[in-house]
Amino acid sequence: MNSVQPSISIVTVVYNGVDLLEGTILSVIQQSYPNIEYLVIDGASTDGTLDIIQKFESKISTWISEPDKGLYDAMNKGIKMATGDFICFMNCGDKLYADDTLSKAVQNMPVETDVIYGEVML
Repeated sequence: MNSVQPSISIVTVVYNGVDLLEGTILSVIQQSYPNIEYLVIDGASTDGTLDIIQKFESKISTWISEPDKGLYDAMNKGIKMATGDFICFMNCGDKLYADDTLSKAVQNMPVETDVIYGEVML
């Protein structure tokens, strides 16, 4: 692996996503890459979403649950809270492809990298 291991802030925004959130969280916390900050931004859900967040609270770096002004407001809250070298948005229901996805993404990354991107699989 490349000697550079940048920190990656993963931000999940959610509102009333009780049926989808656990899969997203699992795909993040099962990553083999060691340098992850995981933030969950909840828009004051009322459907049991908080129960899912609290179930994985020890694996989540930071989470908040408060009313927001919509998706982009929630994303901006995540950006302000993130401390990583890179930010990855994983919306509720999204999943990383495999447990080593982030490790492979940074494996041969030059130090001066500004953007990392990948494909979406539906």
